[in-house]
Amino acid sequence: MTGILLATGVITALLTGCVAVETFGPLVKATVGQVWPKPQHQVVYDGYLVVRPSAFHFQVKRKTCDILEDALSRYSQVVRDVASDGVTSTGAGSLKARWRKDKLFAGYLDSLTVDLIVDCEDYPYLNMDEHYELRINSPDLENSALLTSQTIWGILRGLETFIHLLYLEDGGKALANALVVLSQTAEDGEIEVRISFRVNSTAITDYPRFSHRGLLLDTSRHYLPLSVLKLSLDAMAINKMNVLHWHIVDDQSFPYQSETFPELSEKGAYNPVKYIYTHDDIRNITEYARLRGIRVVPEFDTPGHTLSWGPAVPNLLTPCYHDGEPDGTFGPIDPSVPENYIFLRNLFSEVVALFPDKYLHLGGDEVSFDCWVSNPNITAFMKNNNLSDYDKLEEYYVQKVVDISTQLGASAVVWQEVFDNGVKLENDTVVHVWTGNQQTELAAVASFIRRECICVTSKGYPALLSACWYLDHLQSGGDWTKFYECEPTDFDGTADQKRLVLGGEACMWAEVVDESNVLTRVWPRASATAEILWSEVSASTETEVAQRLEEHYCRMKKRGIPSQPPNGPGFCP
Repeated sequence: MTGILLATGVITALLTGCVAVETFGPLVKATVGQVWPKPQHQVVYDGYLVVRPSAFHFQVKRKTCDILEDALSRYSQVVRDVASDGVTSTGAGSLKARWRKDKLFAGYLDSLTVDLIVDCEDYPYLNMDEHYELRINSPDLENSALLTSQTIWGILRGLETFIHLLYLEDGGKALANALVVLSQTAEDGEIEVRISFRVNSTAITDYPRFSHRGLLLDTSRHYLPLSVLKLSLDAMAINKMNVLHWHIVDDQSFPYQSETFPELSEKGAYNPVKYIYTHDDIRNITEYARLRGIRVVPEFDTPGHTLSWGPAVPNLLTPCYHDGEPDGTFGPIDPSVPENYIFLRNLFSEVVALFPDKYLHLGGDEVSFDCWVSNPNITAFMKNNNLSDYDKLEEYYVQKVVDISTQLGASAVVWQEVFDNGVKLENDTVVHVWTGNQQTELAAVASFIRRECICVTSKGYPALLSACWYLDHLQSGGDWTKFYECEPTDFDGTADQKRLVLGGEACMWAEVVDESNVLTRVWPRASATAEILWSEVSASTETEVAQRLEEHYCRMKKRGIPSQPPNGPGFCP
């Protein structure tokens, strides 16, 4: 849903403080019953149905499995929870069903039939089918609703869409006003308030534009409790994102508790008891994600970003020299030590067995050569192996690590520097673009332009984009508008090359976020990335997106996701 038509620029000006305007009431009027991300195809018909939470239920038509049963239980609870949210009063009385006199009232919707056509798959994967169709009181389906998909993944996305379509009359204002009247006029006692939703008659055919729609969370710079990771996964499901990129370790700490090398977290975690992720913790998170159709891709970034590894593994890191002598500091992993590759093979073997996803992110970014340059042993190693420069030394190391992952049966994801430095990669290695000119980089990756032989093959490498979606780059006010300026296929390439862009990720690096603020920093800003990667390119106005995002922000808050206001002054009913 990229290419927003910036018709007036008013929203952007107000959010960035460029225009001083005072208004009465909310700055942006929220929509009601609008789906996020915007569906590929939606037809809205005249009329609406009323959904009574106490009577509503899901009905399975054909296939079922543990993922579907868990989802139906979860979404049934969502309907009940949202219906009861904020409804407290005393007195006695009742609310009248005012819709009964409304000519657009078409009846009651007491069930949604869920038709899963093919047996469930066990675990989500790249390029899984997430297509679904949802019809509610459409011309061929009077006073009923049907959700259909070939796959469990499509059913999950369609169930989420159904919840988005539910709305309270007048955005809940009528309910709130009625409660005030009742509480002021009724005798002592309790009011029994029965809330009902409306859902417009509609038909939706929907599917994602990109297969990889991810969020990177960094748990090294600040440890994130399992509860926060689970809330993040809940928010991702609400936004139809399907990959948690778990940047689990880095220079600052090593919270991953390895059973093969327990000393890594014992010596590298901030606290080896409190701030660690055990194997059971990781299984807990990957299962929680699986039930929501979300993959979990771990990242163990090397050879740089590994200072927290050093205390546990002798000779792993390169000693830095000054004036010909070690100065007590250390740099990247030492590529000249054969034992280091044995260690990495054993560690990655454990990781690949623990995480069910096919992909392992190997990092490879921001490798400083200064320490390698200062070390005489590295210089001698390069001479003995005919490595002419430090790019070649990095290539030597990364090639071995990529080969290890391939031998272990994992497909690699690498940051773009690995590609830029000419490392020979397997055809399915995914190159993750995060810096520089994204158009130039994506064109190079997709067309397989290599530094040594300016040759363009018929097939390049798959790519992910994150360069324009760094959530830690926070601007004043709601800065989500800038994320819509980024289009993953906006580079000079053929249609086949553009199809190699698998999608992208919003990245939340954790230098200045922890469990107290990470969720509000991410949401609903990452919702913009989610929509770009799901919805079709269109000429929607910035105002229209702002209104839908205002509703979506309130929707996430009501479902327990801490979120920051996206647009300015306002309220959630």
